[in-house]
Amino acid sequence: MACMFSIFALFTQSRRENTWGFFAHKKINRISVFTLPTGMFGFYKTNLEYVETNAVNPDKRRYLVEAEGQRHYFDYDAYPDSLTAVMPIPWHQVKALFSENFFKENGTLPWHVHAMYYQLRKAFSEKNAAQILRLSSDVGHYLSDANVPLHTTANYNGQLTGQHGIHGFWESRLPELFFEDYNLFTGKAVYLDDPSATVWKHIKLANAAVDSVLLFEKELSSHTSSDEKYSYEKRGNANVRTYSREYSKAYHDMLHGMVERQMRRAIKLTGSFWYTCWVDAGMPNLDNLTEEPVEEPDSLDQRKTIKVFRPHEH
Repeated sequence: MACMFSIFALFTQSRRENTWGFFAHKKINRISVFTLPTGMFGFYKTNLEYVETNAVNPDKRRYLVEAEGQRHYFDYDAYPDSLTAVMPIPWHQVKALFSENFFKENGTLPWHVHAMYYQLRKAFSEKNAAQILRLSSDVGHYLSDANVPLHTTANYNGQLTGQHGIHGFWESRLPELFFEDYNLFTGKAVYLDDPSATVWKHIKLANAAVDSVLLFEKELSSHTSSDEKYSYEKRGNANVRTYSREYSKAYHDMLHGMVERQMRRAIKLTGSFWYTCWVDAGMPNLDNLTEEPVEEPDSLDQRKTIKVFRPHEH
C-alpha cells in the first residue's frame, strides 16, 4: 500500500492487498465531506482529520480479519450473465447459489456496503458520534473501491494478460502523480432513492472501463523499452523500481481523464451515501453530539481514543 510499502512491493502484492492507495482513499473521504449539506457539514468538517485518516482502516484490517479482503471487490465477469442482468439481488438469495470460497475469490463488496447502510443509518438515529465517524470512514473506502475498474474483474492485476502490476499502477501511481491537475468539484451530495442499486450501477460503470485500462497499457508497453517503462525513485531510505513518470504520463493521457472521472464518482457517491443514511435516520441534529473522548472500537494497533468535537467548537 502506497504509504506503508515501496512502490515495487505494491506491484507484487496479492489482490487482497491492492487498493486505491492510501493517498487516494484519504483524498476521496476528505473531499466527500465538502459535498454535505449544512445539517451535516459542521460535524464532519470538525472531525475531518478523523474521517480522512481512518479512510485506510479497511486496508489495515486485511492483515487481521480473514473476511475483510472480499469486501473490497466484486468480480463482475465471474458471475453468470443471467445473475448480473438482474442484480441487485438480496444477499440471502445469492448466498445460497455459491460456496464460501467463491465469495472469497470473487468478492462481496456491494452486499457489504448494503449492510453498512443500515449500520450507519442506525448510528445516526442513535446519535452515536463514534459509530457515525467509524462507519462513515469505512464505507467511504468501500464505495471508492467500487469505482476502481480493476476491483470489478477476475483479471484484477493483469495476471491473465501478462500485465502484472497494472493494479497499483492505475490506482496508486497515477493519482499520486497527477492529483494536483484534477478538478474534483462534484457539487452537493444528493439523496439516493435506492442506495444499493446505485452502488451496483457504479460497479457496472467501473467494469465497463476494464477493457480500456488493460488494452491501452498493453498497447503502450508494446512499443516501450523496459528502460523507458521503469525508473528508480527515492522512497524513504531506499531506491525503488517503479513506472517512470514519462510512461505514467503517456498512459494517463491515453486514459483521457478516466482516473479523475472515477475519483469524482467516488466522491459524489460517498457524500451522497452518508447524506442518504442521515436523511433516512430522520435528519438528527449533529451539533450536540458528545465532546467527551470516546473509544474507537476498531483500533488496529493499540487501544486509542478519538475526540469528537462539537461542530462549531473551534
